[in-house]
Parts: sequence; structure tokens; C-alpha cells
Amino acid sequence: MPLVKTWQLIAGSAVAGLALSVTAVAAAGPWDSGQRKAERDRAASWIVGGGADHAGGRAPQAAPSAPGVLGAVGAGTGSGQAAAASDGLAAALAPLLADRALGTVRTASVVDTATGQVLYESGARDAMTPASTVKIATAAAALAALGPEHRIRTTVVPGTAPGQIVLVGGGDPSLTARKKAPAGSGGSLVALAADTARALKAAGTASVSLGYDDSLYTGPARHPIGVNPNIALVTALTADEGRTDESASGPVDRVEDPSGEAARAFAALLAERGVKVTGEPVRARPAEGAQPLATTRSTPLAGLVERMLTNSDNDIAEALARQTALASGQPASFEGAEKAVAARLAGLGLDVAGSRFADGSGLARADKVSAGLLTGVLAKAAGPDHPELRPVLTGLPVAGFTGTLRSRNAGTSPAAGLLRAKTGTLTGVNSLAGTVVDPSGRLLAFAFLTANSPGAEGAEKGLDKLAAAVAATP
Repeated sequence: MPLVKTWQLIAGSAVAGLALSVTAVAAAGPWDSGQRKAERDRAASWIVGGGADHAGGRAPQAAPSAPGVLGAVGAGTGSGQAAAASDGLAAALAPLLADRALGTVRTASVVDTATGQVLYESGARDAMTPASTVKIATAAAALAALGPEHRIRTTVVPGTAPGQIVLVGGGDPSLTARKKAPAGSGGSLVALAADTARALKAAGTASVSLGYDDSLYTGPARHPIGVNPNIALVTALTADEGRTDESASGPVDRVEDPSGEAARAFAALLAERGVKVTGEPVRARPAEGAQPLATTRSTPLAGLVERMLTNSDNDIAEALARQTALASGQPASFEGAEKAVAARLAGLGLDVAGSRFADGSGLARADKVSAGLLTGVLAKAAGPDHPELRPVLTGLPVAGFTGTLRSRNAGTSPAAGLLRAKTGTLTGVNSLAGTVVDPSGRLLAFAFLTANSPGAEGAEKGLDKLAAAVAATP
């Protein structure tokens, strides 16, 4: 996917915003114990190659970035103008931040991304439970560690037993067993089975036993939140996020054994292609030094980040946190991911003091970040020094049009189509962080984090008013 510079995120009309909205389906409502609002991705056309590595074939393509709808970014302001702008924001935001619907604790940060100047802050360095806005940090850490074009491999290799092949999971959260990709290009067990059958038949093999290896991840697979329809077991081998229906996002019951289910689906796909699979798939290890018989690759990391942020996808978030751990020499566990994400953000020059990244998704109340850290990440993503972070911006939902903001700051709101932001909601916790172009053409990063709100609906309306005020204040 193209990596655009901040000044290339050019203003779009309402028509462009409407084109974005056509791709979205109605968002699911909020829920308790780690709320997130999610919508279904529009099913993309099946790409030639199905996400697999085909000799001489076309490689899987990155998911397209959301078209830019941000206004043209100004070149910054002089000190007098900046002071006036800061005074204007303070006058606009302070009364709104006092809204009791936002709860008993409210923090805020607004930064000019072109100059790094803080235009407004209130408790901006206080560590708060961020809910799903922590996905902004997860995305930046993963992109810094791996780059936007990185793709996660799922392979089939010879096993240690005679006549055995092993399905090896690499942690691809886009892996699917469906014959048509449910949410854009990604790793395909269908294409992998076709390639594996072709390789086996070329070697004169018509019957195999099947093992599977999900040992890449370590530690507990169950998120500390417990059994929850918002997230599957976090394993290195899961197809379709372990969903028990045909959905591509949103809450749904998950299978009890995602790795085993993926292997059983793969066995069935092999059988459809004329390869007999004897017995049930069992956990196994590849033969030492064995070369892959076939490989399928995930959506490029940039596409995974965009899908995660737009739909607030918890499964992708936890996978990206573990991929960051692996790239950083840490165990692929909750603990290893926590250390790796913090280290990668610090490596970007961000102050992570007082922060904690107990998970990658924000479902954990133990997560702690400040409003200032979130605007710092967004400013890094907007700046010229780290183009690899640009998907953090392009993946953010667009107010009034896409993802978790489709129904927020919509219609005649001054923020409609101009504001991109990540929502965050847990019971009593509400947050909003993103970017907006103000009337003078500056790209501003903002973050509002609140706690102990009496209700999600009132808190969300309060946050939307704050964001709209940032968009409307010159």
C-alpha cells in the first residue's frame, strides 16, 4: 500500500467521505467487559494466488488505504498565532471537559503535529486506562519493529514421522479457511492446501498424516479477561479468528480449540484435493531443517494495522503485539509483548514512563497510557521521519463515515469527514484519540481519556463534542 506523507493527505469533499461510507456495514452496538464497536469489512474480491506463494504468480496485495479526507496541512504558525490558537482551544475545551457525563477523571492533550507544540493539555501525563485507544500504540510498535510490508507466513513442512506433514502457524490473524476471503486478502488455507496437494502429488504421495505446530506463542493463550466473545484464544495457528459463524468482525462465540480446528479444516481441504489424510490431526514438530512444501502469507502489516484500527479488532491487536515481541527477541506472550511494545515506543523517542501495555487490544484494565503519549505517537506517525508509521493514521476510522466512528460526529458536525480517531470503551472508561485538520489547515493530534463515567452514551457524546471543538476552533 502506498505510504503517503502528511501533506499528501489532501482535503476531500463530502462525496469522497460518502464513498468511504459505502464500504461500511452497520456497526455493532457496545457491550460490557471490554466494549468495542465493530463493523463488518466489505468482502473483497478474491485475489489471484489467494494469499499464497505461487511460483511466478502475483503476490498478495496490500489492503488499500482509506482515501484521504483530511484537509491540507498548514506550514505551522508563528508564536503569536500559536498562542492565540492555544487560548482559543482552552476557551473551547475547558467547559466541555468539565461535563459530568465524562466521569470523575478527565485528561486531554492537543498537539500541532507539524511543530510538536502543545496547544492544550490537562493531566496530559497522567497514566489512565485507555481501553481500545491503546491499539494506536500497538500499531506503532508493530510497524516500527517489522515495517508496513511485512507478511506473516503459515507453512506446511515434512514432519518427523514417516508420511507426516505439519501445518506450522506463524501467528497470521488474517488466516482464513473460507473459499472466499471474508475481509480482504490474507493467508488462505484453501490456497495452501492446493499448493500442498500439488507438491505431494508431484512427489508421488497420495496419503499423509497431518500434524500441526502452534508453539511459536508461549504463555497463557487465554486473555486475562476470560472467555469473552470479543476475543479468541491467542494462538499462533487460528483460522477466521476462531469465529463460530460467518462474521468477519464484532463479538461472537469462539471455538474452544482454534489451532486444532484450523488443522481439521486444512485436512478437509486436502481431502477435497485428492490427498488422503489418515487419522486426526495431532500436535507435532517439523523435521529438523525441513524446507516448506507450501507457504501462504498474511495481509501486509500495513493492511492488518488498518483493519485493526478501523474495526477495533482485538484478535489482530494481540497478534501484532506478539509479532512485535518476536521481532524484538522477547517471548511471544502477554509479558513479552508488553516489554517489546514499551521498548519500541521508547525507541521512537516517546516517553513511556508510567505506561503499561498489559495487552495489545486494550481489553485489560491494567493497561496504562497518558493522553500525551497517544498524541506523541500520532505526531510521530504524521511526521516526515517515520513514514513506516503512516498506516496508524490511514487506519483510523473517519468521523461520520467508517468503522467505529461511522455514526459519531456525523451529518452536520464540523468534524464529519475531517476527523480520524480511535475509540475506546470499557465499563466506566471512555476515550478518543486521533487527528483532525483545523480551520487554519493544521493537522492536530488529540487524545481525551476519561474514567468513572456514569454511562457510555453520555460519555461518547461528551468526547464527540470535544473532538468537534478541536476541528472547529481556528
